[in-house]
Amino acid sequence: MKLNQNNQGLAAESAAVRFLQQQGLSLVAQNYSCRHGEIDLIMRDGVTLVFIEVRLRSNQAFASAADSIDQRKQQKLIRAAQYYLQHHDLNCPCRFDAILFDNTHYQSPNWIRNAIDT
Repeated sequence: MKLNQNNQGLAAESAAVRFLQQQGLSLVAQNYSCRHGEIDLIMRDGVTLVFIEVRLRSNQAFASAADSIDQRKQQKLIRAAQYYLQHHDLNCPCRFDAILFDNTHYQSPNWIRNAIDT
């Protein structure tokens, strides 16, 4: 059975959560949405709050999963994260990571820590 694009994205996010939990991170929120945008995953890595963009590219004819996180997308993620921190009255270390899948097998993701410089 072939999954549609939305289901593939949800499957990639679920695989990313499992992978990151195996690395010791804990899930805080999934698919956080606000007027500034959406954050796929928010997790804790020790005292650090990690905002994570999950990308899946089953067809790399246009761009790789990493290349799809362009400057515009990065700015939306930063604004959404700032809103999350303010809305939850948090003052803690933060970083932006990316989990990249370049196939629909959801295995061996590429984990880029500090994927966005703020």
